[in-house]
Amino acid sequence: MLIPYQMLEADTLQRLLEDFASRDGTDNGHADNLDSRVTQLRRQLERKQVVIVFHPDTGETSLAARHAVPADWLQLLDENNVN
Repeated sequence: MLIPYQMLEADTLQRLLEDFASRDGTDNGHADNLDSRVTQLRRQLERKQVVIVFHPDTGETSLAARHAVPADWLQLLDENNVN
């Protein structure tokens, strides 16, 4: 299930982005600090390059590249987008 980032409270979105940016395996090889990585993720969300995925079976949330998400999920997201 895709979650429009605009539906999240600002603090919740910030914590989600911080959590993702600080996970193992997210190091991009640069010396970017956490704030910079969060800013990059936020821009990717705003540009619709990345989407928020909620996994109801596990209760976990992740980020995914838009091109890696099923087209029917994206259609529902676009139809329900608050922009």
